[in-house]
Amino acid sequence: MNALGRLRGVADRMATASGGERLLIGIGSVLLALFIGSIIVFAAGYDPITFLLFLFWGAFGSAGDVAFTLRKTTLLILAGVAVALAFRANIFNIGVQGQLVVGGFGTAMSIIWLAPYVPSGTLGGIVLMLIGIPIGMVCGGLYAAIPGVMKAYADANEVITTLMLNFIATGVLFVLVDGPLKDPDSPAPKTVDFPDSVEFPSVVLDSSRFSLYGLLIALAAVVVVSVVMNRTAFGYDLRTSGEQAEAAAYSGVIPERMIVSTMVFSGIVAGLCGAVYTIMVLGYYQDPGVTPTFGFDAIAVSLLAANNPIGVVPSSLLFGSLSSGKQFVEINQNVPQELVDGIVGLIVLFVATPELFRMAGRRRGDRE
Repeated sequence: MNALGRLRGVADRMATASGGERLLIGIGSVLLALFIGSIIVFAAGYDPITFLLFLFWGAFGSAGDVAFTLRKTTLLILAGVAVALAFRANIFNIGVQGQLVVGGFGTAMSIIWLAPYVPSGTLGGIVLMLIGIPIGMVCGGLYAAIPGVMKAYADANEVITTLMLNFIATGVLFVLVDGPLKDPDSPAPKTVDFPDSVEFPSVVLDSSRFSLYGLLIALAAVVVVSVVMNRTAFGYDLRTSGEQAEAAAYSGVIPERMIVSTMVFSGIVAGLCGAVYTIMVLGYYQDPGVTPTFGFDAIAVSLLAANNPIGVVPSSLLFGSLSSGKQFVEINQNVPQELVDGIVGLIVLFVATPELFRMAGRRRGDRE
């Protein structure tokens, strides 16, 4: 059997792997990536044991580190779920980053514009958040509908359109926050701050940039998306469209409508991610070009989770830990940032590759 035949065999085997097998493969991939990464660190002249200990200590060594890890985890959960539910319908929504910055913008501007008409104090802050968060979700959903409509009715490649819309969102919103919406008292491109009452209380860990409420919102989104995908007719049609498109069409599913609906659903969750980021982390709206790349990181998160919304939670914790730990390593072990990024990238590659083979195997099965 030649190399191509072996790759096809691996893809076919991965397509039929059980949930337990995929979990073991994921854990094995992480351990193997850490082992090879340690060899690279050693070859570069650094202590690999210290590297691994610092990687762990940087993520969980203090209350502040845990808060930072959970902040990253919270936002990766929301972005990962947005990516995962589109992947389950065999749609590659690479535009979660753009949808979340648009959602965050909708939340921020609704809070800023409505603040003068709402009483000050805790109750006013709650009212503003209860209005701003749904508006952010709607903005994310509407922005995701654009590539959905283009794919459904003009056969446009969603990978290209969503990528382009990421750049468009970033560019247009930067012009706004650096121009007519800019805080006149700030040299940076940002809006005015939200009222002090618009914030999530930290509850635990005493962090001004992480709140247990934000994590609970993310976990609630996981539950809602899981229920919709596994307990509703819409979710059944969504999964069937991704796994057996012809069978779904034969059973009455309208492919064009399902594509648009899936993209809107994905964009709504991405918009929620932007809303939580804007309220929990920022307290204003800033240049979207400096927003962390949760939307892109979420692709690896979703792949590691086998595009399962519940699996996104531990997957996000892993990537959130790596993100926190690598900063500690860079500062305390003097390991070059490029080397640390390369090790983390290696881990992403190892954990994502099995799922890519699985998706390739499913597509191969569909064609046959």
